[in-house]
Amino acid sequence: MQSTPTRRSFLVAAGAAGATGLSGCLGGTDDAGAGGEATPTGTATGTPIPGESSLLLNWKPSGLHVPYFTAKAKGFYEEEGLTLDTIETGEGSTFSAKQTGLGNVEFAVTSSDQVLNINSRDLSPQSVGVVMQKSPAVVFSTRETFGGELTDVEQLAGKTVGTGPGMVRRLTALLLEEAGVREDVEMVDTGYDTVQQLLSGKIDAAGGVFGDAISAEAQDYTVDSVPVANAIPSYGHVIATNRDWAESNPEAVRAFLRATARGAAWAHQRPDEATDLLIEANGVLAESRAQQRRKWETMAAEFMLSDAVREHGWGWSTAEPWSVVHDALADADALGDDVDPNAVWTNDYLDTDSEYVGSYADVI
Repeated sequence: MQSTPTRRSFLVAAGAAGATGLSGCLGGTDDAGAGGEATPTGTATGTPIPGESSLLLNWKPSGLHVPYFTAKAKGFYEEEGLTLDTIETGEGSTFSAKQTGLGNVEFAVTSSDQVLNINSRDLSPQSVGVVMQKSPAVVFSTRETFGGELTDVEQLAGKTVGTGPGMVRRLTALLLEEAGVREDVEMVDTGYDTVQQLLSGKIDAAGGVFGDAISAEAQDYTVDSVPVANAIPSYGHVIATNRDWAESNPEAVRAFLRATARGAAWAHQRPDEATDLLIEANGVLAESRAQQRRKWETMAAEFMLSDAVREHGWGWSTAEPWSVVHDALADADALGDDVDPNAVWTNDYLDTDSEYVGSYADVI
């Protein structure tokens, strides 16, 4: 594990600057080279990895899962020698982290808080790559409900903010505390009906994820959001494996990460085509195609880049976001037992010699 522990802080994170260049270099088994023949450009091992693997999502497929469906449809996993048999619908980040810890699935999309949570309960899921370098949590409102534009957390003083359960609520509270207005805000539990309660005017603003804000916008509202990650260092989606399985199958883990990074880069350049691939695999999403594309484009542009990615590569973890989330969970008595936040993640399986990992910020 590569880590550099730092003190817990709530410093404003640097904004992700756009990166350009190298468009059209991502290839794939059906991309023709100059001579009209297929020209794979991946970092395939050339050696098949025995057996089949599966990926468990954290929830129902959506635009947030475009990289995996793109990599599978374009044959990027196969080019790495990995047979990804299925991409399975999940039942929440807690479930996917637990299933990985139990060894019931090789790879899972989950969250940093649930990797910590499940590790505190005698199982060992390990984060091997950070997909969302910034938490997807946001505080948002509509101009119709808020009575104007929400641009700053301080504007929430004297307002009612509703959130669902779990880490979103804790991060929203931390954001309000950092802004110095927590005692002036009434926080209420809106369960899983946060968006509708906001649209009906029952609450002034909502704590949720950026996909919730997109859903509200799709109902013809003007929505303003304040990302939690602007002030609170924290991660969103991470890829987890069972620690023991990863140690026994390191090449499978590296192959999965290389192919997924390539899928993300390909989809970043071609959001429309990538959305089509998502819908081909999940026909029920056809009716919400515009929302799914918007979710992917927002995630790709605003949540997948960081200073760590620019310096080290796609998927890179640093210590501080893990420590911040650990402390938030510990303060809320949400952990089963003591857990070292630096022991639940690793960068060891990230192949920085792969252009899609090591040079991800340049490739996109």
